[in-house]
Amino acid sequence: FHCDKDTIKITELLKKGLASKKKTANELISFYGHELLGTPYVAHTLEGEEELLTINIDELDCTTYVETLYALARTTLSGRYSWRDYANNLENLRYRRGIIDGYPSRLHYISDWSIENVSRGNIEEVTSDLPGARTQIKNIDFMTTHRDAYPQLKDSATCAKLREYEIGYRNHKYFYIPKNQMGSKKLKESVQEGDIVGLATKIEGLDVSHMGVIVKDEKGDIYLMDASMSGGKVQIEPEDMNEMLRHSKTNQGIRVFRLKQE
Repeated sequence: FHCDKDTIKITELLKKGLASKKKTANELISFYGHELLGTPYVAHTLEGEEELLTINIDELDCTTYVETLYALARTTLSGRYSWRDYANNLENLRYRRGIIDGYPSRLHYISDWSIENVSRGNIEEVTSDLPGARTQIKNIDFMTTHRDAYPQLKDSATCAKLREYEIGYRNHKYFYIPKNQMGSKKLKESVQEGDIVGLATKIEGLDVSHMGVIVKDEKGDIYLMDASMSGGKVQIEPEDMNEMLRHSKTNQGIRVFRLKQE
């Protein structure tokens, strides 16, 4: 834990979620997303000499924000409000087979995260079912090809283990929604508030460069609620996603995920 107050804050949030009477996964993702608005953006909060189940809800980056919302929503759906249940759900999402086993066991790439968590019934990826979906083929190997940027990969055994997982994502094919479809009425009607979004990127070796959650305004336009590096906090982006992605040079479009509800 980042600090002792984390357990208290998690319990308080879970009690609020249960009291909200929201029944669906997407409603809960949106509810908790709004509860955490204003939380400071801080990068690399999971990094340390040893891979531990780090829990820090006072400082979030785009990935830990989405993970936090998932774990809160999953715990609430099970009718629980214990931080222990939250921690179990977080570990189950963040790591391969739901178990910490060193740095390479963390699901660093969203393609890997998606396949692993879809297979275990945690989430579903709905990208291919959305209007305008098309496929992309890439080698997903950014981390080991930029080894110097990751202190943990200085260890040769750790780097080799991660490279083993990357081999499974050579010529990896996945669906995405091109950004020129973001203004489409059909797409705006098909996505739901509380959907988890990954921004597909042109960066070589990388599939997704940013994550957040969809929120809608009264007109049905879609916005991204995220832990924003440029904004320095959890916020709803000021531009709708059509405009936001139109201005981006590296983002190609989106992938869409939903917490699977039993």
